[in-house]
Order: sequence, then C-alpha cells, then structure tokens
Amino acid sequence: MFENRRARFEFELLDRFEAGVELRGTEIKSMRGGGVDFRDSYARFSGNELFLENLYIPPYGKASYNNHEARRKRKLLLHRKELTDLFAAVTRKGLTIVPVKLYFVRGRIKLEVALARGKKLHDKREAEKTKTAKREMEQYR
Repeated sequence: MFENRRARFEFELLDRFEAGVELRGTEIKSMRGGGVDFRDSYARFSGNELFLENLYIPPYGKASYNNHEARRKRKLLLHRKELTDLFAAVTRKGLTIVPVKLYFVRGRIKLEVALARGKKLHDKREAEKTKTAKREMEQYR
C-alpha cells in the first residue's frame, strides 16, 4: 500500500472515492517492487473521462524495449454517477481531485481519490500545532 501523506497536510479532504486504474503490465510489476511517488500528482477531466496525471511509477528494471513511461496519463475507472458528481464539484465549487492511497485488492490496483480544498498557510500552522500538542500529551501519559 502506498499513501500520499502530503495530501492531508496540503488539502482539506472532503469526499473520498475508490477508483480502478488502467495500467500496463510493467507498471504493475514495478509497483509490486515498490517506489511509487505521489508528488505533484492530481486527477483531471478530459472529455467525460478522468485521468491521473504526474504519478511516478519507476520503470521496471527487467523490462525490454516495451517498458512504460514513468509519468504518463493513466485513466481512472469510476462509475458514471461518481464521475458526474466529481465533475460537478470540480467545476462549480472549485475543488480539486487528489490521490490519497494506492493499494492492491485481489490482484488489482485501486486508487483512493479525494475531493479536496486547498488549505491556507494559517490552516496548515493550526493543524501542525494540534498534531504537536496531541503528540506531547501521548508522550507524557
């Protein structure tokens, strides 16, 4: 399981969805080896479809000439109603779609995406203060 820990710090996560990801064979083999990077990755609509952009999956070391491109667009597989809900939220409310978790379910890759609103600097500071206070309280128990 791979987790985008930076997403909780940078964004306020509102609603979560589980999506399938359209991948190539070398991408799956590379993911089983580890090393996925969520930095600067996001989801964007292109027509009626949702694509994950800028997710780094390292090239598979044992592949030949038909290895995958590390930061290519990957189609996300969601139900039509979920896609329309996401599209409406992104266009009307000005929210963004960020990847949160990437995990295996019965041999398939699933991606948890969230509707998110960007945090302001003071919100980030406040979250860091509460996190530090909670950690100190746990330490002195």
